[in-house]
Amino acid sequence: MATIDIHDLSGNKVGTAELADEVFGAVNEDLLWEAVKHYRAAERAGTHATKNRWRVSGSGKKLWRQKGTGRARVGSIRSPLWRHGGTVHGPQPRSYEYRFPRKKLLGALRSALAAKFTDGKLVVVNSFDLNEPKTKLLRGSLDALKIAGTALLVEVPNHGNRNLVLSSRNLAGIELVTGRELHPYHLLRYERAIFSHAAIERLQLSLKNSAGRRDQERSEGEEPKPRKKAARSPRTRRKTAAEVA
Repeated sequence: MATIDIHDLSGNKVGTAELADEVFGAVNEDLLWEAVKHYRAAERAGTHATKNRWRVSGSGKKLWRQKGTGRARVGSIRSPLWRHGGTVHGPQPRSYEYRFPRKKLLGALRSALAAKFTDGKLVVVNSFDLNEPKTKLLRGSLDALKIAGTALLVEVPNHGNRNLVLSSRNLAGIELVTGRELHPYHLLRYERAIFSHAAIERLQLSLKNSAGRRDQERSEGEEPKPRKKAARSPRTRRKTAAEVA
């Protein structure tokens, strides 16, 4: 079982924490790619739209009579065949979000944490307690921890640390999230990840339990039950060859 040092906001080492091999043991790059793709797809606005023949401007009057002119028949100037006419099968507003299995998301989160720890980009502090809401104090603490680039601050849910929220929101390249909001995309986007001791302990326990349930299901080797086919209603049921004869 690996260990990581715990520092205070002054940069001094105050202890160590154990990291579970079930959480920080391996990195699955394919799973990380899938998680990031899912996150970015859900962020797409999907507000693109084109005008079809019913939305472009122009009269709906038939331009000339159907027969007798020698020209091709046409019903409206807004036809897609004409210049400035409507667009056929163009993009319309929609959501790009799709379902992502929870087990895969938790697996990707374990892989992202393992990658940060392997690269030496994971930092644990005993707490984020600040005496007053000042950006200068938090910047000084980050400098003491030798955090020069972008960083992700992770705190426990419902932490009530108002000073931390006010101090971090004006720092460029710094984002504060709770352990419940943490996504693999956040860990890959920022160069360093700074966890409070309570946050990483709670997150590690949750991911360890989920990994244990997964391994238990694999060891039992239970085959999935076959799905039952829904019976067709009498009105739509097709007749068999015997019934037809």
